[in-house]
Amino acid sequence: MAKQRLSVVVTRRLPEVVEARLAELFDVKLRESDTAMTRQELQQAVKECDVLVPTITDQIDNALISQASGRLKLIANYGAGVDHIDTETARQQGIMVSNTPGVVTEDTADMTMALLLAMTRRMPEGIAKMQNSEWEGWSPTALLGGRISGRRLGILGMGRIGQAVARRANAFGMQVHYHNRRRLRGETEEELKATYWESLDQMVARMDVISINCPHTPSTFHLMNARRLKLLKPDAVIVNTSRGEVIDENALTRMLRAGEIKGAALDVYERGAEINPRLRELDNVVLLPHMGSATVEGRIEMGEKVIINIKTFDDGHRPPDQVVPSML
Repeated sequence: MAKQRLSVVVTRRLPEVVEARLAELFDVKLRESDTAMTRQELQQAVKECDVLVPTITDQIDNALISQASGRLKLIANYGAGVDHIDTETARQQGIMVSNTPGVVTEDTADMTMALLLAMTRRMPEGIAKMQNSEWEGWSPTALLGGRISGRRLGILGMGRIGQAVARRANAFGMQVHYHNRRRLRGETEEELKATYWESLDQMVARMDVISINCPHTPSTFHLMNARRLKLLKPDAVIVNTSRGEVIDENALTRMLRAGEIKGAALDVYERGAEINPRLRELDNVVLLPHMGSATVEGRIEMGEKVIINIKTFDDGHRPPDQVVPSML
């Protein structure tokens, strides 16, 4: 007798090749429109499937998980971050959670450097002049930015992405510094030419550029709060390609408006797509719509990891990328 196929619900549109493979392997319900599920749709989904494949736009909280039927056994997240999933409640309900670590490392590090360069070399202003037909020719004093070679880069969070940023920064001639929950091994520090700071306050006060590359957890929420932001040098730049909640966005906006920080380049925001309108108005910011992992290759690899996690679970084994609350 043939084994019954797992019932899988996918909450967002995924690359076609990923959806096709999911349909080959499982009894899958795919999303027809590229919009986030409503709360009611999520509630229905957790009641009818064996495996839920959510993304960062879905809040899989205590109340939602508590409504799941005994059928739901795996939440196979499409993405590395799981701060939108109540992993502890899932564990208590006997539901495994998996994610897709490592896939977005190089793409996000590339975007970090792109934002750093865009901010320090005033690229958005140059693009705007060209698009608005305002450029009247080269001038020795027009749109003068800053050279990044020799500048101090302070990396907040030295995991996979932070280390990838450090390698790129070294190639640009920057001085690499970092703060992390745990200090790296000596040979890794030597390879990355990275200087460790036990005190985050002391590090941020001395850097020319701060790059946020740590996850959002209860301990990192508003890690860059108003008090710590005030420690930054007036000519410092802050770049965030990690999670918006790590920075107090209102405090950052106030300081940027007052000229107390030179600039910010952001790909993520504290309240998702609800960006502070005062932040949008500023000339000393570069804002992107969460594009850090947006490469065709990365999104397909992410889907492949989801499929491996589900298939391994279906075969009676623990998903290779299972998330355990104590890991966070």
